[in-house]
Formats: sequence, C-alpha cells, structure tokens
Amino acid sequence: MLTTMYISHAFETTRLGLKNIYLHKLRSFLTALGIICGVAAVICMLSIGEGASEAELALIRLLGTNNIILTSTKPEETSATEVRSWLLEYGLTRADLQRIRGTIPNVVRVVPLREVAYEAIYGTTQFPATIVGTEPALFNTINLTIASGRPLLPVDQAQASQVCVIGDEVRARLFAYEDPIGRTLIVNAPRSGYVPFKVVGVLSRVETAGTPAKGVSERNLNTDVFIPLSTADHRYGDLKFKVRSGSREMSKCTFSDLYVQVDELENVIPVSQMLQQLLAHGHSKKDYLVKVPLERLKIAEAQKRQRQITLGCIAGISLLVGGIGIMNIMLATVTERTREIGIRRALGAKRRDITFQFLVEALILSSVGGAIGVATGTAGAFLITWWVEWPTIIHAWTILISAGLALAVGIFFGIYPAATAARLDPIEALRHA
Repeated sequence: MLTTMYISHAFETTRLGLKNIYLHKLRSFLTALGIICGVAAVICMLSIGEGASEAELALIRLLGTNNIILTSTKPEETSATEVRSWLLEYGLTRADLQRIRGTIPNVVRVVPLREVAYEAIYGTTQFPATIVGTEPALFNTINLTIASGRPLLPVDQAQASQVCVIGDEVRARLFAYEDPIGRTLIVNAPRSGYVPFKVVGVLSRVETAGTPAKGVSERNLNTDVFIPLSTADHRYGDLKFKVRSGSREMSKCTFSDLYVQVDELENVIPVSQMLQQLLAHGHSKKDYLVKVPLERLKIAEAQKRQRQITLGCIAGISLLVGGIGIMNIMLATVTERTREIGIRRALGAKRRDITFQFLVEALILSSVGGAIGVATGTAGAFLITWWVEWPTIIHAWTILISAGLALAVGIFFGIYPAATAARLDPIEALRHA
C-alpha cells in the first residue's frame, strides 16, 4: 500500500514537471539546445577521431604485426670514387639474406623484394609503375588479396616465368575498358629494354594514406607490378638505371626490402634487435632501415587514446555549457514559481517533493536533449563521411557515453536549483507577488 502511494506520488510529480515544460515550449527547447549541441559535438568529434585513427591502424596492421621490414636506403654521404664511377652501391645484399635465414632464431620466412624498373606500357598507354621482383610468399606475408586471377605461384618462381600481378591503379590506368587477365604488358627498363609480361592477377585495392600516398612499408601497392624474383634476377640483375632529364643514375641495390616474418608476437622486438646488430656488423655505412610495425602499432594506439581524450574533453565543454544553461533557466524558474512553491508547501508538500519536481524537469530536459543530440550527432557523422569523405566510426560506447554524460549534466546542474527551491520558506514564498 505504501509502495503504491509513493509510486502514485512520483507519477504525479513527474506529470507536473512535464506540464511545466510543455507550457514553456520555446524556453524548454532553448534550454535543451545546449545539451543537444554538446552531445552531437561529442559523437561527431569522437567518430571522426576514431575513423582517422582506425584508418591509420589498419594500414599498420596490413604490414603484419609479426613482420619486421628491412629497407634499403641511399646513404647520406657517398665517396668521391662512387661519384666518379657513376655507380652507387648500397642496401641489403644476398649475404644479409643468407645470414638472416641461417642465424636469426624464431624467423618463419624472409621474403625479398627488388625494384627493377619504373615504367609499364600497354598499347599506347604508359604508366610510371614500380616493377618489383619478389617471391610468391609475399602475398600471405603482408595479407594481400587478389581481386581477380591468381597470385604468383612457386612454379612461376621455379621456371622464371614472364608473368606478373598488377596493382589496382595499374589496372585502372592501363586496362580501363578491358579485363587485364591474360593480357600482355610491356616493362621498360633503360638497360634491359622492353620485356613482355603476361598479367595473371590483379590485387584488390589497398587503402593508402598521406601525400604522396603511403601504404604497406610506405609504398603504394596500387601502382606496383609484381614479377617472380627469379625472372628479375635473369632479366635485370642487380644494377638499376634511372634516366632523368639531363642526367642518369646507375646504382647496385640487390634488394629494396626484406620482409622478415617472426613466429610469435612476443619475439618480434627481440628479433628486431638481433637484426639491428646483424646488419650493423655487415654494413660499413647506414644504408638500411629496420621498421617494426608492432612498435608503430603501439605508438599509434597510444596516440589514438590521447586523441580520443583530447577530442572528448573539447566536445565535453559544449556539454558543460549546456549544463550551465539548464541551471541558469532552472534558477530563473524557481524565482518565477516562488508563489507556486509556497502554495504547494502550504498544502503539505515536503522539501523532497519540491526537490524531486525540479530535478525531474532538469532530467527530462537533459534526457530529451541527449536523445535528440545522439540522433543529430549520428546523422552529422554520416553526413561528414558523405560530404567531405572523412572516415567516421560510431561505436556503441560513444553513444552510451554521450547519453550518460547528458543525464549526468542534468542531475549535476539540476540539483542546486532543486535544492534552492526546496529551501524556500513557505510563508515568504506565499508573500511573493
């Protein structure tokens, strides 16, 4: 019986709160507008930050967190002898490959890559693609998928076949209006001339980021043409020629990259340290880089958390402003309804009843504003994705946090006005004009 009475009393108090909000629709909407804008800002900013971070993390994961990437780089200083001979010798060698395969523990496989040419031709169309000799294991090592056709196979490597797998951008530029599978493109290299390669596969598009576009190992795989490494050895050797306007460059770089796949995640860092020591002993100059995607992933995840906290705090300021607006309006309402409060107290209403009534009004304003803010923020995130093509990701926890903050703001900023109303002296309140 007592419980029923309390429920009935709470229902009546809630009804009175709703009635007062309805009687002042414009004022109520303007009061809730701060919460609406705050919640929408939280969702939009967090979804944009989450989308940008996830795109970056996806690129790093594409490298393979169990992989270590060794990259040949031109040394900063070259000797006078190298300049006079027009031959610059640098980078990763076959000796490095053999030592890694023979001495470093916990290594599953080592996949070499060698850039051999920089122009692909089909018909009358030329495209500045990067022609890369590699082993068939590359596609599994860095999680590449084939959109059509097939990847390079061990039989292609064994027979030094003149076949290739092309990136999506190469397909779009050279084979815009036809199926490239089975077609023959021409690879042009200054020293080796024109060499035909049959297209046997096309890579799925690899998402890239940055300017210029960066993807796996800072290379845009969409503009690469992959051929068997044995074919690259037979046709091109280790020497590379680059001809520019008015100058030419000849260099000897056996491997442009080595992908080292480690057996377990916990062994990645120790193996990378061993590789650093091995290469330091085998190279007299710093002509290589050791890249560890796992380390980069951890750094990127830490930056993501910092970015989320920063964006959340910035957007939270909007909620704070909305909460101050609620408190301001509720305090004005207390002054406006002083006589009503006095009458209710005179008729037997207790302080907790007055507190509950004003708190209910604040909660209704904040909860309705939060709901509208969630809808507005979600729509805004999708609109941003569609309009400016920024990636946005809305997680359930983003919506729950935003809605929870809206309710918390309503309670926090509604308590003081409610307590102020409850503390009014009934006699003084009745005298209020």
